[in-house]
Amino acid sequence: MKQLPLAHHRVLDLDHPRIMGILNVTPDSFSDGGVYEAIEQAISHCQTMLEQGATILDIGGESTRPGASRVDEAEQIKRTQPVIQRLAEVCPQAILSIDTTHSAVAKAALEAGAHLINDVSAGEEDPAILTLAAQHNAPIVLMHKQGNPATMQDAPTYQDVVAEVKTYLLGRAEVAMQAGVPKNQIILDPGIGFGKTTAHNLALLQELDQLVDTGYPILLGASRKRFLGDACTLDGKTPQPNDCVGATCATTAMGVTAGVHLFRVHDVQANRQAADVTWAIQHGLLG
Repeated sequence: MKQLPLAHHRVLDLDHPRIMGILNVTPDSFSDGGVYEAIEQAISHCQTMLEQGATILDIGGESTRPGASRVDEAEQIKRTQPVIQRLAEVCPQAILSIDTTHSAVAKAALEAGAHLINDVSAGEEDPAILTLAAQHNAPIVLMHKQGNPATMQDAPTYQDVVAEVKTYLLGRAEVAMQAGVPKNQIILDPGIGFGKTTAHNLALLQELDQLVDTGYPILLGASRKRFLGDACTLDGKTPQPNDCVGATCATTAMGVTAGVHLFRVHDVQANRQAADVTWAIQHGLLG
């Protein structure tokens, strides 16, 4: 059985695809900004995601959409820590993730009850986050991105996007291990939509098995991304992010087929169904 040891003496079984539900407690996230800023709304939405089949809840206090402005550590902690503390009390079955690049924010979240760290900078922005993960026995997601949110979609370029993303992630995994993070607590994320054109994103999805072959658990975060709308344009009309649920489910199904372990999504129920049915078809069993 493939397992992921978590902070606070928890373990996550990775023998079956797992859904990570997104909670953005921000005013400006690309799809759900401003919707869950009030703590009661945030808790209610998390409870719904758990009922729909989420295993992990990913809580973020800073938008990383293209063009987003930065949010300081104090404000991120103000936004995320109370929600995490409350969730740890009312939803003890949930595995809680903090979506941040700052070690101070991650520390506050872990102390409030979070179990893992999701860092879109792969430890580059604040290297202390890697040491923190090691000290707290917390798995960490290392994601690839080109540039920063303010400029990353201006003109992303690669010679070979799949090879470059894979090489980068393996390099960051080595850095994390040098900081004390055990290999079995490192998760890799190709960073769909982060400094990548539609063609780059599609190439990464086509070659997900190359990332799976690294032996690290892989997280896929394609939910409602702009490139999905580009791929679904019909009669000159491009769907808005909220209308790309079916498109997201297609990427989840592909990911399950390739061996991806974790799926970060907004629409939990639909993607859980896509993952479960693909798994059942692939393995000839249910559950």
